[in-house]
Amino acid sequence: MPAKRAVKAKTVDVAFTLPADVQADSVALCGEFNEWSPEKLLLERKDDGTWLATVALKPGRSYRYRYLLDGQRWENAWGAESYVPNPYGSDDSVVEV
Repeated sequence: MPAKRAVKAKTVDVAFTLPADVQADSVALCGEFNEWSPEKLLLERKDDGTWLATVALKPGRSYRYRYLLDGQRWENAWGAESYVPNPYGSDDSVVEV
């Protein structure tokens, strides 16, 4: 019987969250995975007030991202795996997949 090969996942679902005390009417997830678009991916406000979006990302790399609140205020992930400077004088959050 031939040996079975491990099949690597093509994508992994990654949950992006913000806590309930974030005061905003809308939260966009902007990052390398969506060309930093504020229109492509909005977080949903859950019944407990937390914000959530799940994104399928390719494993084996890192992605920069930030949240855009109400189309005006940038917010980093509070528990990001790391932060890296961006060309605008602030930092981007980083997730390793």
